[in-house]
Amino acid sequence: AVYPAEVVAGMADIARRHGLVLCADEIYDKVLYDNAEHTLAAQVAPDVLTLTFNGLSKAYRVAGYRAGWLAITGPVERATDYLSGIDMLANMRLCANVPAQHVIQTALGGRQSIAELVAPGGRLAEQRDVAHGMLNAIPGVSCTKPKGALYLFPRIDTAMYDIDSDERFVLDFLRAEKVLLVHGTGFNMPTPDHFRIVTLPRVDTLTEALERLERFLARRRS
Repeated sequence: AVYPAEVVAGMADIARRHGLVLCADEIYDKVLYDNAEHTLAAQVAPDVLTLTFNGLSKAYRVAGYRAGWLAITGPVERATDYLSGIDMLANMRLCANVPAQHVIQTALGGRQSIAELVAPGGRLAEQRDVAHGMLNAIPGVSCTKPKGALYLFPRIDTAMYDIDSDERFVLDFLRAEKVLLVHGTGFNMPTPDHFRIVTLPRVDTLTEALERLERFLARRRS
């Protein structure tokens, strides 16, 4: 989800009122479609202790580098022990990818190729659009078009397709059609009526995968 500024501000207000640390995962901050705007939590709540996480894996498409960063803003003096623990963990338990750290400055300051990929007609935008259209064309499947990131989270009519376990459903589909989905209850959905699909494959691969899904569901429906 791409949260509007007022929602981000509302979450920050909860943290403010209860003296909480606000943890903001901003890894998809540049993967936006249809003129959607990203709101930084730290920007709307400068008076709240905020840990902002980001990295190279999504907007810069180098997930294998395992390179990221943490920015701490707000009243740091209120959490010195907590922040000392984070610093100790970073120095004692984690092994930084030193060569990749040298890439970060260049990536942040260089050409932002992600803008071309998410623009209308760009590869990521086209893949999202194709997958969204094909999913909504399947009877009993509905999907909201996302404004950001690289995933779709369709809802499926469990009565139409006799689904009482979404985990079993995705495993049956994997065995039958050799395509792997992710079951919605794995993302804390309370009912087995959602699944997740990644839109990173190119259009021809996505098209074939979703044609297999349509074929698989047609057999279950009949």
